[in-house]
Amino acid sequence: MTDKKIILSTTGSREEAQKIAHSLVERKLAACVNIVGPIESVYRWQGAVETSEEFLLVIKTTGAACERVRDLIRLLHSYELPECIQLSIEDGLPQYLEWIGESVE
Repeated sequence: MTDKKIILSTTGSREEAQKIAHSLVERKLAACVNIVGPIESVYRWQGAVETSEEFLLVIKTTGAACERVRDLIRLLHSYELPECIQLSIEDGLPQYLEWIGESVE
């Protein structure tokens, strides 16, 4: 296992996804953010099943930066309750994992 993490979040627009992605990388909280989409999300919100078009952020970072990533997402995000799920990276190409560590402060 490594100290590297992937954080997933979704946004309601490409522009919001780009704003969050650029902010994370510029502030050295993420080495890379992939923006995937549009995707279709089906979810339960306030007792109703909803469907919406969203954009998925795949954020590569370190364990030490996760709290700051989460804080910035909450600050910049338009959703009342933004998705922010952290996944551990078990293994990977050593040079790529090293690059993540070097890119994040």
